[in-house]
Amino acid sequence: MQSRNYYVYIMTNQGNKVLYTGVTNDLKRRAYEHREKLASGFTRRYNIGKLVYYEVFDDPENAIRREKQVKGGSRQKKIGLVSAMNPEWRDLYEEL
Repeated sequence: MQSRNYYVYIMTNQGNKVLYTGVTNDLKRRAYEHREKLASGFTRRYNIGKLVYYEVFDDPENAIRREKQVKGGSRQKKIGLVSAMNPEWRDLYEEL
């Protein structure tokens, strides 16, 4: 049986002002949907399209648990996660 990956990710806008945390089983597709404004709501309203952080999990329960943990954390903790993995805050989408 093929293993499937699950991702917890953080995206932001061009000025790195707004942070959005999500979970998905297809990071490239989901990041594309945010970038192209295919999903209505928060990410479209705040022009969020830059993938700056992600973690990979092999089961959905752990990914969802981690997403809740990250979402429940302070903005400063999220900034710390991104800065540790991606100090320049580059868009990681092209590397997927």
